[in-house]
Amino acid sequence: MNSTDTILDLAAQVGKSLQAKGLILATAESCTGGGVAQAITEIAGSTAWFDCGFVTYSNASKTEMLDVSAALIAQMGSVSEEVAAAMATGALGASNAHLAVSTTGIAGPTGAVPGKPVGTVCFGWANADTVHTERLVFTGDRRAVREQTVIHALQGLLRFID
Repeated sequence: MNSTDTILDLAAQVGKSLQAKGLILATAESCTGGGVAQAITEIAGSTAWFDCGFVTYSNASKTEMLDVSAALIAQMGSVSEEVAAAMATGALGASNAHLAVSTTGIAGPTGAVPGKPVGTVCFGWANADTVHTERLVFTGDRRAVREQTVIHALQGLLRFID
């Protein structure tokens, strides 16, 4: 199975899980540029379980659209589990969703900073009660990092829903 098929299969599984539980999803994405939302909306009928997606590539947009604290970004950096958590909870607050997923990272080929090499991605999954975050480092070129990020975001959603 190629990565596109994997992504679409995961998105369909997410949709089935959300629909079975009567839940609505929102996305908040930086390094994936809407890739998670694109995968979700490839699935026919996703309007029943997908509310909206925020593409907040700049720090200012994270603050303006998702109410992520500029001080948090300055202190922790935009690629941090803390900012990923704030993005996910911000997406919940700015939408009609029951749960949200966020991605923020360094897809490359440039952008590495000390302690955060190219391929570093932070994820957030949130509902009204819980926020779960992860930090991973993927390998490959920009496209590969972004694809791996979308796959992991969807896999994490499946775990978070259950």
